[in-house]
Amino acid sequence: MQNNTILNEGKLLYTQKKYDKALAFFLGLPTDSDADKIEVSYYLGLCYTKLERYDDALLFLEQVVTSGGNLERTLQCRFLLAVIYALSGRKRLADFELNKLLETGYMTASVYAAIAYVAWEQNDTERCLSYYEQSLKEDPDNVSSLNGLGYVLACQEKDLTRALSLCKQAVKSAPKSAACLDSLGWVYYKLGLYKDALQYLQQAEQIDTMNVEITEHIKSVRLKSGH
Repeated sequence: MQNNTILNEGKLLYTQKKYDKALAFFLGLPTDSDADKIEVSYYLGLCYTKLERYDDALLFLEQVVTSGGNLERTLQCRFLLAVIYALSGRKRLADFELNKLLETGYMTASVYAAIAYVAWEQNDTERCLSYYEQSLKEDPDNVSSLNGLGYVLACQEKDLTRALSLCKQAVKSAPKSAACLDSLGWVYYKLGLYKDALQYLQQAEQIDTMNVEITEHIKSVRLKSGH
């Protein structure tokens, strides 16, 4: 008989965002434990995802998806799989998973946002813009889409006024998001407001010090502004 109270300590560590400790807990469970194996795989997948160990995460998330168990959990893992596929350059797999999710109606705004991101990575700007717009129709406050659409509009130098509005809204909702701060800084750069651009880009860099794109954006601003 399965006894999932065994997992309570690990679940608590996970909810406390102590992902390393949670991972160690779940990995440390004895092989003959009474705990639900799919439940363990689920939390291992989540921990590895949070720790950005994506190849390890895939292994466990796929186990949950193929188990045919809890529907909500399966859909959540399918979404995470799609995001990981997108981040790791496996765009076709990402597209496949995202389209499967669209058929179910799961987290539609977030799925649209993820499809838009994949399209952007594939240099399909029109499709990207279309899906970000669809996402915002579903959920006007979706931070990923506010930020993503604002950034893409800025990169394309299309409707910079709207791009600024979208990115400001994203930063208001997620003031400590390096991605959102970077996008807002980039819009200001495109508007020729270099002082404002540098302010937000440097904030982004302080949060995500290893991000190459943010560093390149700062270089671009300094080159243009002569600083």
